[in-house]
Amino acid sequence: MTSPLISAAELRDRLSEVTVLDVRYRTGGPAGLEEYAAGHVPGATYVDLDRALAAPPGHPDGRGGRHPLPDPQVFAAAMRRAGVSARRPVVTYDDWNGQAAARCWWLLRHHGHPDVRVLDGGWRAWRDAGGEVESGAVEIAGGDFEPGPGTMPVVDADEVLDVPVLVDARAPERYRGDTEPIDPVAGRIPGALNVPTSANLAVDGRFRDPAQLRPLYEAAGVPLDGTEVAVYCGSGVTAVHDLLALELLGVRAALYPGSWSGWITDPSRPVASG
Repeated sequence: MTSPLISAAELRDRLSEVTVLDVRYRTGGPAGLEEYAAGHVPGATYVDLDRALAAPPGHPDGRGGRHPLPDPQVFAAAMRRAGVSARRPVVTYDDWNGQAAARCWWLLRHHGHPDVRVLDGGWRAWRDAGGEVESGAVEIAGGDFEPGPGTMPVVDADEVLDVPVLVDARAPERYRGDTEPIDPVAGRIPGALNVPTSANLAVDGRFRDPAQLRPLYEAAGVPLDGTEVAVYCGSGVTAVHDLLALELLGVRAALYPGSWSGWITDPSRPVASG
C-alpha cells in the first residue's frame, strides 16, 4: 500500500512532478486565501474547503450536516480549475494539523484519483524543512480530472447504528457531551468510541508512525482485524483525519458524512453522553 503521506523532504525532491493543493482552513474562521497569497509552496493552487470540498450546509433531506459531501461534478470542476489531472500525482497540505488536507485527499481518492498524498506536518513542516516560499497568485493550466463512482466507503444515518465499530473523532469533552461549542445539541451517537484527531499526531505536528498508532486505537477499543469501522466527527471534515490514520494501519474505514451535525437534525435519533 502506498502511504497516504509524503514528507516535506520528498515533496521538495518531487515538486516538479506533482500538483500541489493548498487547503488552509479554520472552523468558524476566514478562508485561508490571505495566508495562501502571503506565502505558499511553489506552484500550489488554493482550494476553498467550503466552496470546493463541501456542499452548502442544510442539505434538503436533513441529513447533510454542516459540511455535506459536494456534488461530484462541482467537486471535479473545482479540481480541474486547480490543475488536477488523473495522470499526475497530487499533494494536499494545510496549516490545520492535516484535517482540511485530509478531506481533499479523501474526496479525490473517493472519486477515483489513483495517487493522492497529504504533506505530513503541513505548512509548518514545509517551512521547517527549508522549503521555498512563493507568494501571490499562480497561473496554472486547467486539469482534466473527471470523477468516477465513489470508491471510499461511506455510511448514512440509517446505517450508522448497525456498524460494528463506530469512532467519534471529536475532542473528548465534546464526545462526552460536557460541552458543545458548535452544534445545538451535545453528546454522541450511542456506542461510539472516541479517538480524537489530536491523538494521531506527535508533538511536531506529524502523524505518529503505525507502531505508535496501533496501540492507541486498540486501547480505545478499535479492532484492527478487518472488522468494519466507520468514523464521524462534528461536520464530516475532521473525521477523515482518523480515516487517514486508520489507512496507515491498513484499515479502510468508512465515513459517516453527515456526522454529529447531521445526526441531530432528527430529534428521534438517540443521543448518549457521559
